[in-house]
Amino acid sequence: MASGCLNSERVLHLTTPECKSDSWQQYPSLRDATTDTLQEGLESGQFTSVDLVKAYLKRIEEVDSLHPVTEINPDALAIAADLDGERSAGIVRGSLHGIPILIKENIATDDKMNTTSGSYALLGAKVPRDSTVVKKLRDAGAIILGKSNLSQWANFRSVDTTNGWSSMGGQTYGPYYPGQDPSGSSSGSAVASALGLALGCLGTETDGSILSPASKNSVVGIKPTPGLTSRDLVIPISERQDTIGPMTRTVKDAAIILQAIAGVDPYDNYTSAIPNNGIIPDYVSACQLSALSGSRIGISRNMMELRAVNTQITAFEQAVSVLKAAGATIIDNIDFPSAAEFLDSGVKDLIIQADFPVNLAGYLSQLTENPNNVTTLAEVREFTRSSHDEEFPGRDTALWDRILFEQAWDNTDPRFWDAYQRTLYYNGEGGLLGAIERHRLDAVIAPSDGTHTFAAGVGAPVITVPLGFSAPDATVVKNSRDLVIAGPNLPFGLSFMGAKFTEAKLIGLAYAFEQKTHIRDGGKMYIYPKTELIDVVRH
Repeated sequence: MASGCLNSERVLHLTTPECKSDSWQQYPSLRDATTDTLQEGLESGQFTSVDLVKAYLKRIEEVDSLHPVTEINPDALAIAADLDGERSAGIVRGSLHGIPILIKENIATDDKMNTTSGSYALLGAKVPRDSTVVKKLRDAGAIILGKSNLSQWANFRSVDTTNGWSSMGGQTYGPYYPGQDPSGSSSGSAVASALGLALGCLGTETDGSILSPASKNSVVGIKPTPGLTSRDLVIPISERQDTIGPMTRTVKDAAIILQAIAGVDPYDNYTSAIPNNGIIPDYVSACQLSALSGSRIGISRNMMELRAVNTQITAFEQAVSVLKAAGATIIDNIDFPSAAEFLDSGVKDLIIQADFPVNLAGYLSQLTENPNNVTTLAEVREFTRSSHDEEFPGRDTALWDRILFEQAWDNTDPRFWDAYQRTLYYNGEGGLLGAIERHRLDAVIAPSDGTHTFAAGVGAPVITVPLGFSAPDATVVKNSRDLVIAGPNLPFGLSFMGAKFTEAKLIGLAYAFEQKTHIRDGGKMYIYPKTELIDVVRH
């Protein structure tokens, strides 16, 4: 490094005149860079979007052993140059103009990249257009940098596979301990966000696929109400539960991305339920330090006892104290009267198992190119079981077998309605939504691990923020495939769960908590990319 150029992985970088300009300048560390700090640098001419893309691509290379990214957009640099040109001409589309974003691999792009849900069955398949959320990002000026790895078929194929594994992308690992289970299924998006491989990422969730990996990798994840963000041309599991949301290092960045992708879409009729004639609240303005003052926040101890990890309770109680000090009223020991019955009933599985074959066939019918001619779940299953690349039978197709041969009915069957009504009761009057209404709550809080399932069935929104880390001397525990599921310094999160379409309220609460605690700053990764913006600009 040239004389006088200071370098650090975790603090702002300074450059001398010989490095960049006639005066000392600060470069944001990409581990902690926010939309605001990146836009400041772009607007001042300190660096360009091309510089940003080059830096992120080098960082992705440096942590490739974790397999968070499956594919790079070959046009990313050209797109960045075009957006730099727009900026030079005085055209700035908004907060995401020229900002690189990674998207989960099951979100379709009409470009040179693949959309496979991690399976060779869809390698080379083409879609008629960008998915709506991708189009919205492009319209907002974001650069689609690449695709992030996922648990294959969004964790909806096997009972003996691993979080973060796909045949196309390999095994994703978390950055906080060697061999760390990244959680799933938006595994790559969580890990990439944590490592600063892009400003942020998109994930998808049916039941925990944003919230769980965000929690396990100490990032922010927003699981929106299904229908707030379009599911058009996103490889589905369940139309009733699927949703697309941001995964970032800060609540405000997540709010900015959510602002860009939310809204009514004629390709997804669920978006017609957005309140206020489809007008989207100002999620960014909801990020207020005072948001907790006067709020009413509930705690369901019976729900937490069923799902929470005991080692997280101390950190949770400390968080409750922070909320109280910030002016929140805590209503403790609210009851989810049907929580235990709900978990024992198995009904939550019936819904997504009934939706999947119908919704998957609907997606496959839209493909303009389908090299393996898979048009139904049965045909995808047959391809998977006959392809060496899919690692069958080492990783089974048991979930699909259950759908096709055990349950053997889908969401067009009369039995579906009864199961769905039971789900609505368990998670509604008998669960989360009933508690919110009875106690006039703004949110219910709980440690993130395992609690997402009480919101999934009724499509309630949730946001998770960092809550803490396991002890430095915690015992290492591995699963049957040698992934570390417990051990030293592993992160966990805090969830704010709300009524449908109350994302703005939840964002405000989560933002205020984040800003009063800055818990993520205390994390210790064992692996981290070295390249920073200054390294690219210097050369």
